[in-house]
Amino acid sequence: MDSSPGSTPYSAPTGCPMRGERQTSLYGPEFASDPQRVYDEFRAHGLAAPIELAPGVEATLVVQHEAALRVLQNPSFFARDARRWGALREGRVPLDSPVLPMMAYRPNCLFTDGTEHLRLRKAVTESLGRLNTTRLSRDVERIADYLIDQFIERGSADLLGDYAKLLPLLLFNQLFGCPGDIGDRLTRSMSAIFDGQDVLRANTELTECLMELVALKRRQPGEDITSWLIQHPAGLRDEELKDQLVMLMGAGVEPERNLIANALLLMLSSDTGIAQRRGTGMLVEDALDDVLWNNPPIANYATHYPVQDIDLGGVTLKADTPVLISFAAANSDPALTDARQTLSKGAHLAWGAGPHVCPAKSPAQLIALTAIEKILNTVPDLTLAVHPSAVEWRPGPFHRALVSLPVHFSAAPARRATTPPAAQSPVPSRNTSPDEAPAAHYDHAEPQKKTKGWWSSFLDVFRV
Repeated sequence: MDSSPGSTPYSAPTGCPMRGERQTSLYGPEFASDPQRVYDEFRAHGLAAPIELAPGVEATLVVQHEAALRVLQNPSFFARDARRWGALREGRVPLDSPVLPMMAYRPNCLFTDGTEHLRLRKAVTESLGRLNTTRLSRDVERIADYLIDQFIERGSADLLGDYAKLLPLLLFNQLFGCPGDIGDRLTRSMSAIFDGQDVLRANTELTECLMELVALKRRQPGEDITSWLIQHPAGLRDEELKDQLVMLMGAGVEPERNLIANALLLMLSSDTGIAQRRGTGMLVEDALDDVLWNNPPIANYATHYPVQDIDLGGVTLKADTPVLISFAAANSDPALTDARQTLSKGAHLAWGAGPHVCPAKSPAQLIALTAIEKILNTVPDLTLAVHPSAVEWRPGPFHRALVSLPVHFSAAPARRATTPPAAQSPVPSRNTSPDEAPAAHYDHAEPQKKTKGWWSSFLDVFRV
């Protein structure tokens, strides 16, 4: 599969976004280039529309704010358990479909309902509640320092691939308490799943390394989320533990990288540069709020399954068929004019709503805020290398994600050694994948060692 920048595992033409005609595909470059046009056309013909998420995967997308709340806040009529998905049960969805890792059932609090959901969610929220915000900020800054040192001497970088993409991946290795080898494999497999690359193999590797991590933390608990989930009174089984970790990483990595990159794009889009833009009052907090309203990192998701045929404002939602919420379309609903004018934090749906509302809103915002402030303060003369209108958006039905965010700046020396003295490594190229940290050069008298991944290379520097 082509893994070059801008490539996508989805490859079908975009249909006509009109109700009553064939489903509109949400996975091609045409939709990615201007999703708001599609949402507006959907909304002109009703509050929901038929869509195709990937070849052979049909669903309904809710695009109106009030209707979205009706679905999100009524679990008795709209279930989250993906085992209800009729087309998947009947073999009408390809098992290698790139959307299955994001939609197929796992025993975690994202795909459960009722008392089981409450049990699992309590374990997750109370474990997240043990995070120390000071330590979290320090961890983000430490990882940011490491990543910035990899490109600061070049005078150019891709702030998506070199920074926003890698930072949350490495951070979750830290939060989960991963040793080097497990963290390298976790970084590689999660990146492949998000990029739709060989998802069956990546999912197998993800399962294997997380089960190893759970077994390790049962033997050697630490001050990390994995250990806290194991110790929680909910008494999670190994399979449940593994899938809570999958959910946390899935909900934390792709949205986080898009939030960071989309906010940086906004702040760098002024013709007079970042210094002038910040001088006119564009605070990082303002940029984050703007993105959550206008370019939410996860644009379309929260898959629900009607428990029976349901009429939603004149649109019939068939039982056991996927119904997705368009957070992006709901946020741009003309009915929210007043709230949009003030960018009221309480009205947008970027964090969801109802019993499945994001449990990590506060730490997610803290991570993005810290990461953006760190790069802007460390590299104060960042300038976009392309016009803002020329940036590319990565095709895919769920996210609002950049392909890359190229920038220029004044080159400067790295502030610390980026590898241990015994294993000096070259600076990674812009196309280095998350599992391919720079290969170390060793003394010829030593045996050849396995190439380190990003996480184990980071641990060599910080010994955390």
